[in-house]
Amino acid sequence: MMSRARTVPAFEHGVSLRELNTFGLPATARTLVRITGDADVRRVLDDPALGRAPKLVLGGGSNLILTRDPDEVVLKVEVMGRRLLEERADAWIVEVGAGERWHDVVAWTLDQGWPGLENLALIPGTVGAAPVQNIGAYGLELADRFESLDAVGLVTGRAVTLDAQACAFGYRDSVFKRQGFGGLAGKSLITRVRLRLPRPWQPVLGYLDLERRMAETGIREPDARTIFDWVCAIRRAKLPDPAAIGNAGSFFKNPVVSPEQCRDIIARDPHIVHYPMADGSFKLAAGWLIDACGWKGKSVGRAGVYEKQALVLVNRGGASGAEVVTLARAIQESVYGRFGIRLEPEPVLL
Repeated sequence: MMSRARTVPAFEHGVSLRELNTFGLPATARTLVRITGDADVRRVLDDPALGRAPKLVLGGGSNLILTRDPDEVVLKVEVMGRRLLEERADAWIVEVGAGERWHDVVAWTLDQGWPGLENLALIPGTVGAAPVQNIGAYGLELADRFESLDAVGLVTGRAVTLDAQACAFGYRDSVFKRQGFGGLAGKSLITRVRLRLPRPWQPVLGYLDLERRMAETGIREPDARTIFDWVCAIRRAKLPDPAAIGNAGSFFKNPVVSPEQCRDIIARDPHIVHYPMADGSFKLAAGWLIDACGWKGKSVGRAGVYEKQALVLVNRGGASGAEVVTLARAIQESVYGRFGIRLEPEPVLL
């Protein structure tokens, strides 16, 4: 069952955020409120001192680069709970609290016999952050398994339910990342997410790393648990554990280019890793571009590029947010200078 909200959230002051962001960057929140349900948000909005103050929604801190002490009221999302909401002939509908760890939910659904999320295993962060970023990996995106979500307005305190169309999902994008008219960045806090796991289950295998695993193992029709294990092994081999070395996972989006741009780049660099998209465009491997510019293993101050995967920036010990941003910008300039492509960061830079 979904957990009940507490009646009174605790208002904490002078809270270190170093342990609350996976990059391990130093910052201190003037005020932090732990949100376990809709009522906690409304209590913050009703508070005379905090109600009109800017808000910063914090989940697992895996998609955030802190370069300063936030002046905003930090709302730490801790809405818990998991349940099977509905079992249809064509799908299982699962409802999950936004504060649950994403990977734990992937493993739990498999344990219950509800496959469909296995390609998204071991992605860091919480469930509430998944639709914001439209997380994706190994040929699958959150949008492919999304039913709807509940959110609370950070101005009105009103609860709303949004379907996929209202979320306006794009590549590592959604309405929750967009500013201005129609955007919900900084305006909503997601409390619950409902996932649609299709029946009958069909594996998603059209990704190079998974095809290699099939070739290596001789397993041509892997089940969901096998795909889960493969994805976990692939990610652990390439990506550092945030508990061991601070990082925010993939730091840059894989750029999408037109067929003409792709042909031009291939003519100059025939080995570039690229993937055709359904609309005729091509996705380029940002990690390959960064590696080709010689950044793998390099550092700027105490921030560095991971030795096993150039797409990942890491905290080599005591790094500041400013050092991470300086490194990221240097990489962007290098890639643009060689390939004419502007890399976009995946994490939010605060």
